[in-house]
Amino acid sequence: MGIGKNKPEGHADGAGVTPADAAPLPNPKPQSQIPALRLAVLASGRGSNLQALLDARRDGLPLEFVLVASDKADAPALRRAEAAGIATLALDPAAYPDRAAFDADLFARVAAHAPDLVVLAGFMRVIDAAALAPWAGRIINIHPSLLPKYRGLRTHERALAAGDAVHGASVHYVSAKLDGGPVIAQAEIPVQAGDTPAMLAERLLVQEHRLLTATVALIAAGRIALVDDGVRLDGARLAAPLRLDADGRLAGA
Repeated sequence: MGIGKNKPEGHADGAGVTPADAAPLPNPKPQSQIPALRLAVLASGRGSNLQALLDARRDGLPLEFVLVASDKADAPALRRAEAAGIATLALDPAAYPDRAAFDADLFARVAAHAPDLVVLAGFMRVIDAAALAPWAGRIINIHPSLLPKYRGLRTHERALAAGDAVHGASVHYVSAKLDGGPVIAQAEIPVQAGDTPAMLAERLLVQEHRLLTATVALIAAGRIALVDDGVRLDGARLAAPLRLDADGRLAGA
């Protein structure tokens, strides 16, 4: 399923695929011939990115949701999962002595469902390095900024305060560094005169959904992998993140 070894920092600043590293390209299989990617989703809030993945499955993307888990029992994401007949899990961090204990238990329970990929879709916690280690190359996050800009919270506010002309979202492999793993793909939107953080967030959310589903589709097809020197697409090292185009496709893929 395009799974490899993680490396905490692998974001390069070039463009496109490095030709010298290119490997022979496989013949892409129709989606009907691709085995379903077993997916676990972690979310703390409303679950709109989860819903985007559910909609993509309805539209033919080969996904099997094995678990939706949250650190908040009242998270709307859990209700979306229940309505779709997906197993759910809610754990209270306050019931554990520390973050490491919570994360160890959470990921032990995730592992029991044997996912191919874990997606952090609005999961508002920094994960302990020891819990992450067994999932290297098998866990991704969607973050509302053009990483490496604006790791952490309040990304829309910070982009406006900096006077940025362009804002966006990133899908990246998760490492122990906050929002610091290698970036797979990004989507951009222009910052408009008079934008507020809420307005910017609302416009970007549409692109976040498209970006996440397009990236997961590449992983499901076995075309994306994380190896020691960074992200590879069809065996060729990416010199820069893929970019979502106006049609919702990842340019270069």
